[in-house]
Amino acid sequence: MKCRPEYVKECKCPEEVLNCIRETAGESLLELELRERLDGNPRRALYRDVWVKLDKKTYLALVDRLRTIDFLHFHVMSGNDDGEAVTLNVHCSLFREAGGGKRLGITIAVPIPKTDLSIPSLNSRIPGTEYSEREMREMLGIHFEGLPNTDPLFLPEEWDEEIKPWRRDETGPAPEHIRELS
Repeated sequence: MKCRPEYVKECKCPEEVLNCIRETAGESLLELELRERLDGNPRRALYRDVWVKLDKKTYLALVDRLRTIDFLHFHVMSGNDDGEAVTLNVHCSLFREAGGGKRLGITIAVPIPKTDLSIPSLNSRIPGTEYSEREMREMLGIHFEGLPNTDPLFLPEEWDEEIKPWRRDETGPAPEHIRELS
């Protein structure tokens, strides 16, 4: 897959990026929304965010496609226990070098069924994802296929790895593991 090694100076309009996402995700696309953050008078778009929700089978294809548009600047991952699935959110951006108001935030949300909490690692494509993937593994139980280092980051070495602190089901912490702070 051809990937531009540097930032581009000319950005695509948000609708072009949305069309690329639609083409790549196809029927795996669950939701797609463009949000604008307005500022000033007259009101103008200060920045825009694209929120994509898709099936995990298209996850890598979409990341690879976005990387052909511009250098995909990774920010962080977040996640949530949503009942039958754990949702992984990958927050990144495009067009960081194109000038004010042209940056495009991208959040890729992937619901991962609890019956198969695995998804490919982005580490070989975007090395900066390693710590976020390790955190999501440790806190939510997501297995990142191909992640070379799975050592814990935040929990003590003696922590029971079956307990996932951010989960709301039976794998979450028991009341005796929760410390009240106030």
